[in-house]
Amino acid sequence: MAKSPDQEHPCKAFGWAARDKSGLLSPLCFSRRENGDEDVTIKILFCGVCHSDLHVAKNEWGFTNYPVVPGHEMVGTVMKVGSDVKKFKVGERVGVGVIVGSCKKCESCQQDLENYCPQTIFTYNSHYTDGTKTYGGYSDMIVVDERYVLRFPDNLPLEGGAPLLCAGITVYSPMKYYGMTEPGKHLGVAGLGGLGHVAVKMGKAFGLKVTVISSSPKKETEAIERLGADSFLVTSDPAKMKVHESCPSFPWFWAASLWGAVI
Repeated sequence: MAKSPDQEHPCKAFGWAARDKSGLLSPLCFSRRENGDEDVTIKILFCGVCHSDLHVAKNEWGFTNYPVVPGHEMVGTVMKVGSDVKKFKVGERVGVGVIVGSCKKCESCQQDLENYCPQTIFTYNSHYTDGTKTYGGYSDMIVVDERYVLRFPDNLPLEGGAPLLCAGITVYSPMKYYGMTEPGKHLGVAGLGGLGHVAVKMGKAFGLKVTVISSSPKKETEAIERLGADSFLVTSDPAKMKVHESCPSFPWFWAASLWGAVI
């Protein structure tokens, strides 16, 4: 007979879970595994809300295994470390993103590209090697292999920095890959949704000239005055679009805002 979520492991935990496709969250008592030799036990203080959390909670992607505790942008402090843990100490500020496990042996893992590992274990709605479910950051604590824990800078507010663990790296990774971290370049941000906001802020922090491209004229004030973009391009304006399309020297890099954006 299968064990209930609160009986699978010895460490008692509390979270907020979706139990059906309504996506409504309600309290759930469940359990985490005991802290192993290579594990870090974390007290979760804040967790961002990613749109993928909503997709999974409502089973909009068709593979939700209820009950599901969403959340993969979590930050907090270390409560306990295993005997073989080298990177972290009790009391330090840390974060956990979308991955909590992988094979550690394949070519991808050896290159720190665990997201391409065929045995990736996701932070929630996934399964550990022992067959038990993973539960995410909408909860009070989590136990994670130190390989998948990140040190959180002391000068970065936990509550404000949590979204960098998903939205932030999603934007930063392609910017870094394509060299869009060098002052003077021109960044085009297609869509001012969740990722779009982060892209604008990062672009300005790197000293780039930033243009927001959107189909919503009402977003211009937010883009320019609140986020600091240099210019705003409305896709519904054929004349302005034609000018930019006909300019071969215009060095665009498109940072598409995937979650919740209408572009």
